[in-house]
Amino acid sequence: MKIYTRRGDEGQTDLRDMSRVSKGSPRIEAYGNADELNSLIGTIRPTGYEDIDEDLAAVQNHLHIVQADFANPDPDPDDPVIEERHVDQLETWIDEASAELDPLESFILPGGSDAGAALHHARSVCRRAERRAVAFQAEADGVNGQAVAYLNRLSDLLFTLARLVNEREGVAEAHPTY
Repeated sequence: MKIYTRRGDEGQTDLRDMSRVSKGSPRIEAYGNADELNSLIGTIRPTGYEDIDEDLAAVQNHLHIVQADFANPDPDPDDPVIEERHVDQLETWIDEASAELDPLESFILPGGSDAGAALHHARSVCRRAERRAVAFQAEADGVNGQAVAYLNRLSDLLFTLARLVNEREGVAEAHPTY
């Protein structure tokens, strides 16, 4: 199988159902941003913390489902889709990580250790992916709302994991000054 097909040379791409769409469409923006986030998370692992790495590996698989979900205009019952259980899993991980942290009482500046700063970066990319997914949802029928909710909750997890890594590495949180 060749990696290039030349089918996209005119600015069109295939969806999962083999229909053609512009590479600039909101659908492609939505799953392209999820792909970018997935790639970024791949650069963060390993963090040096097995529990966090396991969560991030699962997130990467979930993001692959988000991409497939957004790329499929008419999913069959057996097609991969993000479900409420995926969002619930993120909430469980957030609660587990939060149990190790002091309560958040004010805004913090993104940064810290290498892994902590990278997780903050991933959080901001996740927020962009969520914005693109919301724009896609506003323009198209049948967009899986659970996939959009997943991206919203994922940004919360990435923020919490950034705090957790920094806490474990003894890096104090920096707060903005006004």
